[in-house]
Amino acid sequence: MTLNNLVISAQSLISGSASEGAIDVDLDLTVFVQVGLFIVLLLVLKPVLFDPMLKLFEERERRIEGARAEGLKLDRASAEAQAKYEAAMQKARGVANQERDKLRAEGTKAENEILAEVRTETAKTMDDGRNRLRGEVALARQELDREAASLGAELATRVLGRQVG
Repeated sequence: MTLNNLVISAQSLISGSASEGAIDVDLDLTVFVQVGLFIVLLLVLKPVLFDPMLKLFEERERRIEGARAEGLKLDRASAEAQAKYEAAMQKARGVANQERDKLRAEGTKAENEILAEVRTETAKTMDDGRNRLRGEVALARQELDREAASLGAELATRVLGRQVG
């Protein structure tokens, strides 16, 4: 294909598409009337609608930022209060632990004193019991010695058939 053929094909395409569905725009007086009405409407609506709306949006944004700042301030105050609370609780736990240890030591000391007293009393009771038992054993031996002599003489008399002793 030559260059001439291409140019002819392009012209036929352009002329065919223009006649098939192209839109022709006519510039007439109504365009200027519509532009004028738009400008008048803009001049009327700006102070009546757009400026109050923009002020309303700015006020809303200002309040949102103020609420955010107040929220951050409250959050910081809450964090400080939480830290103070934790410090006070830690201090109270320390005091309570010291008091508990002190009471535990006093209890252990009292327990040891009571046990020592009971051990002393038990040892004394045991010694008294042993001494009493020794005395009773000695008495029993003396009595048995006396009875053994008389029983031995009586047994000898029965075995020998005569009086011994």
